[in-house]
Amino acid sequence: MKIEHIFFDLDHTLWDFEKNSDLTFQKIFLNNNIEIKIEGFLEVYKPINRKYWKLYREEKVTKKELRYQRLKKAFDAINYTISDDLIDKLAIEYIDCLPHFKNLFDGTFEILEYLKEKYKLHIITNGFEEIQTIKMKSSNILHYFDEIITSESVGVKKPNPKVFNYALQSANATPQNSIMIGDSIEADIEGALNVGLTAIHCNFENEDIKRNDFTSITSLKEIKQYL
Repeated sequence: MKIEHIFFDLDHTLWDFEKNSDLTFQKIFLNNNIEIKIEGFLEVYKPINRKYWKLYREEKVTKKELRYQRLKKAFDAINYTISDDLIDKLAIEYIDCLPHFKNLFDGTFEILEYLKEKYKLHIITNGFEEIQTIKMKSSNILHYFDEIITSESVGVKKPNPKVFNYALQSANATPQNSIMIGDSIEADIEGALNVGLTAIHCNFENEDIKRNDFTSITSLKEIKQYL
């Protein structure tokens, strides 16, 4: 059966999360007179953030715990003394500011224009529901997508099969006529494969991945070779 539906992840796949997050921290630190070297903070924050997102996907921490602990642990790691009240303030400002930055990965508009002519496009994201649509509006890509599926709207997170089955049902699609494109092997690729979808992995860091059950690409423009 030929492909009719394409499901994209958003963060780290189309929307350049790392670049936009870095800019957000620069802004909120300046606004709150936090005088630390941003590079040093980000170096410890990023692995901590990835760790807490994994715990969040596995339902081991709440959204509130994720937002607080990733900042608390990062400040502790660089021995910067900060009050809980200010951490809470930063956590709120981060979420408020982040979705208004617009950086997308190279080739995003080109590939979405190309695909939109041939397929129905959708989003499946674990990102916080209140900001994902704002991200897409700010970066001018919202109009490309028919269905926007957030894990919060389903009640579980990728790679839980309920998310993918809900997305397929919402889009009136089947695993056989759909493909998933995303950056996370665990959340996007294995999650999709487990419910019968084909998958394309966005390997923008060009990591050495020795698997043959999915296709890997190092730039969005490579999608044209397969679709």
